[in-house]
Amino acid sequence: MKIIKKLSERIEEEIEDARTYAMLALETRDDHPDLSRVLYTISQQEMEHMRMLHDAVVNVIAEYRRVNGEPPEKMMAVYDYLHEKHIEDAAEARIVQGMYK
Repeated sequence: MKIIKKLSERIEEEIEDARTYAMLALETRDDHPDLSRVLYTISQQEMEHMRMLHDAVVNVIAEYRRVNGEPPEKMMAVYDYLHEKHIEDAAEARIVQGMYK
């Protein structure tokens, strides 16, 4: 399903943006504390966007199952691979966010 691919790409972007904003927050914390807080907040919001998109993918798959039965095995294999990658990447982004606290 092409929509899962498109949403997965957006999830990857949200995770990378969350990590990037968290890194910027760390870099600016001493010289620009107000800016740093803004960047950290944006990082957190990006992770929320990631969660929302993930929930949307889960709902698309559930709807497919409801209407058509089990999704094609190849499609689920790709989804499972991307999902694992997203979990790992999100964990790394959370580590950077944790460094801010």
